[in-house]
Amino acid sequence: MLPEEYEREYQSCRALIEARLQHYFCDGSGGRLAEAMRYSLLAGGKRIRPVMVLAFCRAAGGDIEKALPAACAVEMLHTYSLIHDDLPCMDNDALRRGKPTNHVVYGECMATLSGDALQAEAFNTLLQSELPDSAVVTMARTLAGAAGLGGICLGQALDMDGEGKALTLREITAVHNLKTASMLVASARMGVAAAGGSEAQLEAARRYALALGLAFQIRDDILDCTGKTDVLGKPAGSDAANNKTTFVTLYGVAECERLIREKTAEANSALRGHFANTDFLEALSINLEERKY
Repeated sequence: MLPEEYEREYQSCRALIEARLQHYFCDGSGGRLAEAMRYSLLAGGKRIRPVMVLAFCRAAGGDIEKALPAACAVEMLHTYSLIHDDLPCMDNDALRRGKPTNHVVYGECMATLSGDALQAEAFNTLLQSELPDSAVVTMARTLAGAAGLGGICLGQALDMDGEGKALTLREITAVHNLKTASMLVASARMGVAAAGGSEAQLEAARRYALALGLAFQIRDDILDCTGKTDVLGKPAGSDAANNKTTFVTLYGVAECERLIREKTAEANSALRGHFANTDFLEALSINLEERKY
């Protein structure tokens, strides 16, 4: 796929997502809580996870318009996790997506509640889908699995427990399979489920997203130690400040670059033979491999 074709398709999916997100929590009934929720939900970002929902739905032969509630649900749950990760009791970050973090603007109590509400509303949004009940149940189970003890919450707990400790490769991989890859896997599988895809396609989506998740995290680790805050949209050097073991501290930048290429190739290989057209998904993984923020 040519770069301009990829960019056009990515921005088309992103525009659909942004337009739909604008319609949530805007009727004035939620007061300052709804305002805090919208502040973080509409703060921009790459929207990688909801784009993956739409991309896998399309690759599996589905209607991406019908998958939009699932895509928005994924972004709500992801945003909740970012709000909570940024809290002073967690990573204590003051900048996210180029803006002051939620607790800096609204205070810790309101930020905590806005994250809680976004997690609940993610499932409410998913339940409003026009897809068959069986698909909605599958997607809800997938999203719940990525959120709790099998995903981002346990990943964050292990990440915090690991601060100041010399973690092994196995330990740090386990952390990021939960904290980063789990939501990418959920996004990919929810897209396939929205299209009524096969078990083989669900498994291919899982393998793609799991490999992509590690490549994504390794790139994040590199950018954290080599990037600039104004480009990243979040504080550079936060891993070192929190005394965290990262892929870079274990391997160095050069070896990490090799690992990213290896994982990207692994991700793309997982797709082949399972979907009619994988051009966009393969281009997505390559673009994430090369990203600067």
